[in-house]
Amino acid sequence: MYTKNIIAVLLLAVLITPLCGSEKRPMSLVDILEIPSLSDPQLSPDGRQILFSRSKADWDKNKHMRHIWRINADGTGLLQLTNGSGREHSACWSPCGKLTAFIDRRKDDKKSQIYLINNSGGEAVCLSKHKTSVSKISWTPDGTALYFLALDPLTKEEKKNKEIKNDVYAFEKDLKPQHLWKISVSSRTEEKITDGSYSVLDYKLSQDGSKIIFTRADSRIRDDTDYSEVWLMGAEGKNIMQLTKNKVSENNAELSPDNSHVLFICWGNEKFEPYYNNNLFIMPADGGPVKMLLPDMPYEVRRARWSSDGKSIYFTANMGVHTELFKVDVKTSTLEQLTNGRHTLKSWDYLPEQDIHLFRIDSPENPGDLWLLASNEKSDIQRITHVYDYLSQQFELPKQEAVQWQGKDGVTVEGLLCYPLGYKKGKKYPLAVLTHGGPRSSDKYSFGRWRTYIPVLAAKGYAVLKPNYRGSTGYGDDFLRDMVGSYFNQSHLDVMAGVDYLIEQGIADGNRLVKAGWSAGGHMTNKIITFTDRFKAASSGAGAVNWISMYGQSDTRSQRTAWFGGTPWQHNAPIKNYWDSSPLKDIAKVKTPAIIFVGENDPRVPMPQSVELYRALKSNGVPTALYAAPREKHGWKELRHQLFKMNAELQWFEKYANNRDFIHEQIPHKEKKDE
Repeated sequence: MYTKNIIAVLLLAVLITPLCGSEKRPMSLVDILEIPSLSDPQLSPDGRQILFSRSKADWDKNKHMRHIWRINADGTGLLQLTNGSGREHSACWSPCGKLTAFIDRRKDDKKSQIYLINNSGGEAVCLSKHKTSVSKISWTPDGTALYFLALDPLTKEEKKNKEIKNDVYAFEKDLKPQHLWKISVSSRTEEKITDGSYSVLDYKLSQDGSKIIFTRADSRIRDDTDYSEVWLMGAEGKNIMQLTKNKVSENNAELSPDNSHVLFICWGNEKFEPYYNNNLFIMPADGGPVKMLLPDMPYEVRRARWSSDGKSIYFTANMGVHTELFKVDVKTSTLEQLTNGRHTLKSWDYLPEQDIHLFRIDSPENPGDLWLLASNEKSDIQRITHVYDYLSQQFELPKQEAVQWQGKDGVTVEGLLCYPLGYKKGKKYPLAVLTHGGPRSSDKYSFGRWRTYIPVLAAKGYAVLKPNYRGSTGYGDDFLRDMVGSYFNQSHLDVMAGVDYLIEQGIADGNRLVKAGWSAGGHMTNKIITFTDRFKAASSGAGAVNWISMYGQSDTRSQRTAWFGGTPWQHNAPIKNYWDSSPLKDIAKVKTPAIIFVGENDPRVPMPQSVELYRALKSNGVPTALYAAPREKHGWKELRHQLFKMNAELQWFEKYANNRDFIHEQIPHKEKKDE
């Protein structure tokens, strides 16, 4: 419905940029890291203003500093509302719209706390003094109190033992549970709403504030959270009732406006068997039969909200290379798509009373400015912020388009092709194949950040292929479940078929191929280099090489059990499936020079996986290097680490694929002013 409007605005921005003066230049790695980030947008109760977080790179502090901003819904009145520690987040409006609550940890705070600031400005005041860090704050409908989640604190004895280093702990047993609390705005008194050995993972108040729908798990251990259930209780924690009981994880639970029904999202089918695309479910709030609302929809439901009258549900869905906003009629399951474009909708917020949608739109030209859609008026989509205008004004940006090819078994596979800057038809270019993580995910239209840095690769003359191989979401359950029973069934063949397609099209130079990926993208890199020696260079970021040891080392196993048909420890364990899918099995075949990156504290794909890969390649005489980042977990956060990864990876590619030197970009330093 709104495709033409979105595309027209984006094209207009591109067309007018040459009028802005200076000549455009290619982006650098530092330019990529210095792109600001927008997050947590939220509409005011009257729909006239918007709160959001904005972060920017601070090289001296080696991280992105984040503050809360406010803007009018018509795009005027942009104002930085907070100026605290640089870690402010989770801003939310009071029901009257006069106050903003947010989370921060300032100098005198031992833990992250709730702060309040007047919408007209002034200094923020600390509301809470909780013993542990708070998270997921929300106002009561009358504005007299806020709810929040927090871990249980250490006991006096536990504190004392920690101080004297008598701190041997039971692995996965001594984790403190997380519970729901309530704090009064006037008296600042706190009340614990839930208690017990379980953990509350998420919650949402009913519109009238009388009930709370929440998800809970036996513990905060990742595998336990994968089996969370939906529960319902009164606003003060009484009359607790379990609504779901199955072997899949539910999320996004919300009560209908009249409190009669509950919606939630989960990754099961109608029988609640695991490993399907996320779908939308509803059930009576007093218990009863659960209904999958869209059993025939091939897409992946991301988030969902009730309309103000409870007759419809809005939701965002992953459609492969793009995400869009939908509306479904609860009674008839009639589906209506509200947006369509070469983009990814992110950070969606919805105001039912005004029927207004707010989201960021990530596209090849823009990493995510804020847009509004008033669906009740069938109005045009409106752009609110212009944070990223400078990118198309100052830099040459690559063209990006969806491409399709046939997998080895004839199934259609889709991906994104990013052209090198100055592309000329008929000329062959080096090809960087970047595979997404997950693998329950997909690559969508986007600008690119430090893991992929597409604009820089394009500036260096690379074409980039981002294939949505078998196992990706957004293409139906059969496509997703190709990995069930065998991780590398068609997935790696889909990647190679995409490479061959681009070679046949005369775009890719088959003699200058490079491969990279992070997490599941790293798993794919490790598999590809054992499967073929066609790539001149490879980069494995946090990738698994031995699925047997990986199963026990990682903090999650639930989806991996489905891949291999059981655990590696059970009676008659499917060890052959595990070993046949392990790149380590065929590591002796590798000839491709491979660089490896991992976070020292990665719980998801622990460092020993990268060590196994490195030692195997080194032993076999394959050029390799392993770089471990101190303090980092699965996703690297520190600016210097991110820059190092991009520098080292690009240098590796240039050396082995293009026989060119690459000089590392340096950390920018502020010029000192004369005293």
